Amino acid sequence: MAAVQWRTRWRNYEAELQRCRPEAAPVEFGDYHPLKPIMVTDTKTRRGARKGSTSSSSSSSSSAAPDPLSSMLDGTDPLSMFAAASASETPATSHSTSAGDLGRKRREKEVEEAVGPDFEPWSVKRGEILARFTTTEKLSINLFMGSDKGKAPSPGSSAVSEKVRTRLEELDDLEEGSQRELLNLSQQDYANRIEELNQSLKEAWSSDQKVKALKIVIQCSKLLSDTSVIQFYPSKFVLITDILDTFGRLVYDRIWTMCSDPRPLPDSFTVDDVNDTAKETCLNWFFKIASIRELLPRLYVEAAILKCNRFLNKSGIQETLPRLTAMIRGIGDPLVAAYTRAYLCRVGMEVAPNLKDSLNRNFFDLLGTFRQISGESVQKQLILQRVEVPEYLTLYSPAINWILQCIAYRAPEPLLTEMMERCKKLGNNALLLNSVMRAFRPDFVAARATDFIGMIKDCDEAGFPKHLLFGSLGRSLACADPPESERLTILNEAWKVITKVRSPQDYINCAEIWVEFTCRHFTKREVNTVLADIIKHMTPDRAFEDAYPQLQSVIRKILTYFHDFSVLFSMERFLPFLDMFQKDSVRVEVCRSIMEVFIKHQLEPTRDPVILNAMLHICKTMHDSVNALTLEDEKRSLSLLIIGFIRMVCFGRDFEQQLSFCVEARATFCNLEPVLVQLIHTVNQLAMETRRVMRGSHSRKTAAFVRACAAYSFITIPSLSSIFSRLSLYLQSGQVALANQCLSQADAFLKAAVSLLPEVPRSISVEGKLRSSESFLLDFINNFLATLLVVPDHPEHGVLYLVRGLLNIVQDYTWEDNSDAKVRVYVSALPLLAAMSQETYLYSIPKVDSNETLYGGDPKFLSEINKLCETLIGQVLDQLKALGRDESTRRQGALAFSLFGVLLAHGDLRNNKLSQLAVNLWNLSHKHGYCDTRVSVRTLEYIKHQALQHDMAHLSDTVQRLSLQSRT
Repeated sequence: MAAVQWRTRWRNYEAELQRCRPEAAPVEFGDYHPLKPIMVTDTKTRRGARKGSTSSSSSSSSSAAPDPLSSMLDGTDPLSMFAAASASETPATSHSTSAGDLGRKRREKEVEEAVGPDFEPWSVKRGEILARFTTTEKLSINLFMGSDKGKAPSPGSSAVSEKVRTRLEELDDLEEGSQRELLNLSQQDYANRIEELNQSLKEAWSSDQKVKALKIVIQCSKLLSDTSVIQFYPSKFVLITDILDTFGRLVYDRIWTMCSDPRPLPDSFTVDDVNDTAKETCLNWFFKIASIRELLPRLYVEAAILKCNRFLNKSGIQETLPRLTAMIRGIGDPLVAAYTRAYLCRVGMEVAPNLKDSLNRNFFDLLGTFRQISGESVQKQLILQRVEVPEYLTLYSPAINWILQCIAYRAPEPLLTEMMERCKKLGNNALLLNSVMRAFRPDFVAARATDFIGMIKDCDEAGFPKHLLFGSLGRSLACADPPESERLTILNEAWKVITKVRSPQDYINCAEIWVEFTCRHFTKREVNTVLADIIKHMTPDRAFEDAYPQLQSVIRKILTYFHDFSVLFSMERFLPFLDMFQKDSVRVEVCRSIMEVFIKHQLEPTRDPVILNAMLHICKTMHDSVNALTLEDEKRSLSLLIIGFIRMVCFGRDFEQQLSFCVEARATFCNLEPVLVQLIHTVNQLAMETRRVMRGSHSRKTAAFVRACAAYSFITIPSLSSIFSRLSLYLQSGQVALANQCLSQADAFLKAAVSLLPEVPRSISVEGKLRSSESFLLDFINNFLATLLVVPDHPEHGVLYLVRGLLNIVQDYTWEDNSDAKVRVYVSALPLLAAMSQETYLYSIPKVDSNETLYGGDPKFLSEINKLCETLIGQVLDQLKALGRDESTRRQGALAFSLFGVLLAHGDLRNNKLSQLAVNLWNLSHKHGYCDTRVSVRTLEYIKHQALQHDMAHLSDTVQRLSLQSRT
């Protein structure tokens, strides 16, 4: 391939554009619309019909195209197939499923139907109780010891009297000492021992030692009569009732399984569906439990299997609940009795949530036990254990709260009113009043908030702190609105009590609740007053350091109701309130939450100085938290929030003020690179907006301003660490400067980009993985070349100095081994040089004279372009020869076809040497069969189409010499 003389094809861009536009085709619309579903009708010829006549034997209309995925499944999908297989199982196969699992699912379904999702389940309260009621005192526990007497009687002892005697002996064995006492246990050890008993119960049950299992349950129930470490009693109740629940579940599933042979018992079974064997077994369990001597374990164990009454009697549960309720009256300790009632209510809500009479009776009996609290025996116990009355009263809270929740759930308003009146008559019982406010529906409490405040005032402060009562009232008022005329009075009455609380922790726990009520119903004035009071209470002795969760909650509630940040930041105490967050991680989290709300709800750009100063302070707090140990994800997250703020800042036509803001922001957020990138984009956008306002004709003032914008970008870009960010911003900023007729600034940007190219590393990190930088570099160079078309030459630097400088850098750059990237840049530069040779350029910038104007088609200029093109083509041809020697035929073919495309589009193929070179490149690209045949065919069709033009007729000869070859 000899050297060739380059000649650029003359182009008429306007004519080419017109030829490339698609021909307009008339369309008859009528019912036609491209998005309208296709209607398909399938018509088959009826057998024996007259020739030429048809009859529709099957017709189908589809409102949508057929689904290819559905058709692959022949009308069935895997899930439907599994469901069909399950439905077609034989009864024997179906019965192989665990009957216990079926019973458990059925129970869950029943509870879900009777109790809705608005009922807070026991499982939620369980964790709260265990976390709240702890102790450092040492505990003791009596562990059950296994005995051979617990085994089933021999087959010979079939007489009824023998059965009764054996049953009593087994129970007596437990009560007479088959146990050992473990002393000095920590709270965790105690919980572990209880869990061991739970496992022992399951193991005994699975090994068919049912009496042993019963003994374990009885022994655990006895532990609930022990109040020697009274502070731990609520947690003990939770742990032991877990065992009772397990036992009740095992017994019920066992009997239900016996009823499910040979076919499963229906969900809504009746006593008639239960076989005799199951009934006898069920009676046997109740007889065993009735033989327990002590009241408390007998009561607890029978309550645990209360649901088993369904197997014996239709009204068994309805009759048993009142009896068990009455039995609780025999328990002397009021705390033990309260928790026993709570357990009975819990079981009652699970098995018979509609039987509220017994639950109500439990509540009214509970009212009577409160007189015992002030009795001599309880007082002696408190003195002995050194427990104060307020602390003792809080032990009742979980039990009373649960009882009231069960009673108040979907209860009619007259019943709630009656219960409220009973509390009033009882008088001075803050504990009960607290539970009432927490358990009753919020709308009921809110409607009578003034009455509840009166009841709170009548309570004795010594028995139960009033701020706790107001806290419970505040929770209800946060969910439901009191009458509008009473709201200010309610807030004043509550805050009179809250502000007098001396303990900072108690104060903030209550104040945090009432902040929501204040934000919900009042203005910034009242909220500001509340914030001032919180600061006053929490600042002494740095009490705020122990209350960060509550203080964060205050911020969240304010942000929930105040979305107008001009109002929010005009509160005098809001920013001082933020200053209480001294811990770095907490302070950043709070600032982040404020920024998220700002970005979500600030819909219009702002220039409000109050908002800007406050948000700059908040953003600076987030920025200053960044250090060398900060994770990249955290930096990215903070950057996005700050960028969101920057985008919302707009000073309208005051462009100088906007630029001043960007200067301040650059100094403030210098450690977050994405923020700096956004600031550069903002300033470039500002320059373009100035150009739009001036309609491209700058005055002296605006010209100086856009030069200042260019200077801002030129100073900021070098501070970025990402080299491709710098390259991209240099190019974009140069384009902006060029559009604003800042030629020297544009020249500086473009020269800086060219000077930076040697520093591009061969690999860069992308999403944590190392990738070659070659593809990114080629993309940038192609964009850069496209810009150079409109950049005029500098009068002091010679012709095409930027193009030559770029090509020199490309030649000296260390490319990857076995890479054609360098010569691909040369191939990409040829269209640019060809475009520069035209009399009229493809595109230009208004009021900027490109080389077409500067040189005006000067022969010397065109000669320089042609020489440069010949040099580049020579370099590409040398690379093609080298690839041939290295037998890199695939790369050689791709490069040859790429150069052929450039010659075809931009070269003047009337030149014989250039035309011969194009033919040689075509043949070389197809020589080894690696060229895409479809692309080749389309290329030939294009050449033939072009040859039809009067000024391109010479292509007819060329296309005759081009042939398709396949690899052999």
